[in-house]
Formats: sequence, C-alpha cells, structure tokens
Amino acid sequence: MRHKLIYLSYCTLFLLTNCSNGQVEHTSAGSHWLSPLAGTSVNLGDSVNLQLSLSNKADSIVFFTDGIKLGNSKGESALHISTSNLSLGIKTIGALVYRGNEEPEEISTNIVVKSTLVPQTLKYSVQATFNHDTSSYTQGLEYYKGFLYESDGLLGESSIRKTEISTGKVLQLTKISDEIFAEGITIVEDKIFMLTYRNAINLEFELNSLKFIRQFPVQYQREGWGLCNDGKVIYSTDGTNSIYVLNKDTYMQERAIEVYDHKGPVYELNELEFVDGMIYANIYNSNRIVIIDPATGQVKAEVDLSNLYPDSSRSMKDFDGFVLNGIAWDSKAKRLFVTGKKWDKLFQIKLSAQ
Repeated sequence: MRHKLIYLSYCTLFLLTNCSNGQVEHTSAGSHWLSPLAGTSVNLGDSVNLQLSLSNKADSIVFFTDGIKLGNSKGESALHISTSNLSLGIKTIGALVYRGNEEPEEISTNIVVKSTLVPQTLKYSVQATFNHDTSSYTQGLEYYKGFLYESDGLLGESSIRKTEISTGKVLQLTKISDEIFAEGITIVEDKIFMLTYRNAINLEFELNSLKFIRQFPVQYQREGWGLCNDGKVIYSTDGTNSIYVLNKDTYMQERAIEVYDHKGPVYELNELEFVDGMIYANIYNSNRIVIIDPATGQVKAEVDLSNLYPDSSRSMKDFDGFVLNGIAWDSKAKRLFVTGKKWDKLFQIKLSAQ
C-alpha cells in the first residue's frame, strides 16, 4: 500500500510537470535513461523500449505516463510497450526505482508521439440553405431542441443569441459589455458556458432566458477560441494545436490533447462540435474542418468547404475576416449545420466518403 501511495503521488507530480524541453531529468543517485532518449519521435502504434542504466541494484522499476502505469521491470532489463493507447504529442515517461525501504528514486524522459495516418478526405452535399443574421460575427454555434444558439464576437458588438433555424430570425439576444470579445459557447445542462478572447474571464448564462449569471477568471492565461462537450467533459481551444479538457461542473482544466495529422501538429483549432464520438474543428482562416479522435488527438478525416460559399458569392465580402466558422449538430435528426462570420446563409450539409 505504501508503494502504491508513493506511485500515485509521483504520478500527480509528473502530470503537473511537463518535461517538454528535450532534457533528461537525472537524479542525485546517478541513474539515467538508456531508452528512449529525451525528444525521441515515435509514431502512434510503434513499440518503445523503456530501459534505465542504474547506479545501484533495484528491486523493481515502475514506468508510467499521464498518471497511467505502463508496466514493471526488474533491474536493467527493458520493458517493451506499445504506444497504441497513448495520445499524441509530447509525453513525459516517468520511472520510480524501488530499493528496499528507501524512498523510490525518480527519473523521467520524454518522447514525441506523432501520427502517420493520412486523414480520410470527405465530400459534402448541401441538404438545405437558411438565412443567417449578418450582424453576427459567429464565434460559437450550438443546436438545442429545435433552435440555434450563437455567440457573436468583436468588441462593442458581442452577444449571445437564440435564433430560429428556418428563418434566421433572432428570437432572444443578450448584449455583452463593450469591453468583452465573446468567443465559443457550449450548452451544459441548463447553462451556456462562454469563453472570451483576451479578457481572461469566462461567462455563464441561463439557457432558457439567456440571462447573465456570472463571470469568473480563467484558470490559465491564454486566449479563448472554441468550445464543445460530450456530456461528460468540455473541450476548449486557444488557437494552438491543443484541445483542453475541462470538468463540466467546475470548468477547471483536467488535461490536454495535442492534435496531429500525418504532416505534424494541426494549428489554429477554432470552433468545435462533438459529433458521434468525434470532435469537429474549424481551422481558422481556412475552409477546412478536421475530425479528431478525442482519445488520441489524431485527425481521422477532413473536409474542404471552399466551394460551399465562395467569397465572390457572399453579400459581405469586403472584409477578409468573414471566414467559415460555426458548426452545430442535431444529434437526433443527424443534421449538420455550418455558417461563417457575418454570413447571410446557414447551410445544412451531409458528409460522406469520396
């Protein structure tokens, strides 16, 4: 039991400390890693040998990452593991070396887990076209019980609104303070959770009335971009290749997912939607939507919507910021909606294999 408690406490420490600088952590006892060396790149699914060079004989060694035990080895024998169940990105590999009743020696290294999977290219068809309010600089889009809920950005223009799908008519609207730049939203039970761009606060609203409830400081100082949830946790973006996993009750960050395709990290992840077990993400300043496995961060598929609503066809095309942004999913009727910032149209589309 004592060893188990020590192991859990060290797992917590390694979760809070990310060895992403490419340096091996040596201990005062002088043990060091033989394999893998810090910064080693491996492909998801590859096998990796975990092996230490020990300063003194050990009873056992416990290896772990992300708080998950990978296995045990004795002495300097290697432990062979598969990376199939790891998520992508920089992974700290920790080891606890046990010798009798001594405090375990701790040592860590890191690897970069990459993807070789070429995302499936999907095609789309337009099922229906609806009006969309051109006053909305769309930041977040959510479907709920027959209506669309939308966050509208820009300083001095930000709002949260409920709209009628068939007409695009705004049924309810709550204006947000002029100094706040609203970003993504997600509906969690009877509340709407909203990010802000660079205001370092989050906002919460009543779902039925859109009444403002409270604002509270962000946990980490970074930009707010997109949100979605799967009913268990909330997913959040900040324009990097990371998706942050938040507790749906406290909004506190629990972990992060790094997103990769076969070319490397996928940056500028923006507005999100959770669809049938996958995360759909707009790539900002592009017409690309990627479909991400939340278990690994691997991009499984993508679709190019460049021809959905070309710049030349839009009613407002004098500002290059009016890009594709906004994904909503009707899980019961299996309807997928997309729009863009200040677009006059909302599209219901269907994705399929090419």
